[in-house]
Amino acid sequence: MILRGTVRADRPLVVLAVGEEARYLPAELPVLLTGMGKVNAASAVAAVLAANPRPSLLLNLGTAGALRPGWTGIHEVATVLQHDLDTDLLRTLTGQTYGAPLALAGEGAVLATGDTFVADDDARERLAQRADLVDMEGYAVAWAAAQAGVPCRLVKQVSDEAGEGAARTWRESVDDCARDLADWTARHLA
Repeated sequence: MILRGTVRADRPLVVLAVGEEARYLPAELPVLLTGMGKVNAASAVAAVLAANPRPSLLLNLGTAGALRPGWTGIHEVATVLQHDLDTDLLRTLTGQTYGAPLALAGEGAVLATGDTFVADDDARERLAQRADLVDMEGYAVAWAAAQAGVPCRLVKQVSDEAGEGAARTWRESVDDCARDLADWTARHLA
């Protein structure tokens, strides 16, 4: 976890997984780099929210794989779910709902979050039945924000097609994605 800048109650805190995605964000913007995966994201966000003033907004920016043909560009997430937690089975076992999908403000994409970098055509096809995009941190950031009562937005730039070759494509596109996310941030957080 790396926190760059000062968390303030009157400003958003931008949350990203890795420095490659944050490369072009303005230095004056408070940025939290969580590391990849749900555990890293949830624990980093929770730790920062517990030790600092609560920001006006958690803005999770990052790259995501497209689960549907033709999906490119930047998308704001309306619903985020965990694709690697068997919520239905857990409900059957315990009578409790763990990991239910989270609705966010606004209209937009459905994001599936899991601790797997999806680079397999069969996995992409299965996930496309439930979501438009896939990432590794969005659900955890949204969940930690909800637990703390902090508003949250998830904004994802498509970096790859979440199928064969996705890892190579992510490495090749992450710099351009970081530029696009910085441009989006300049337009929407002015």
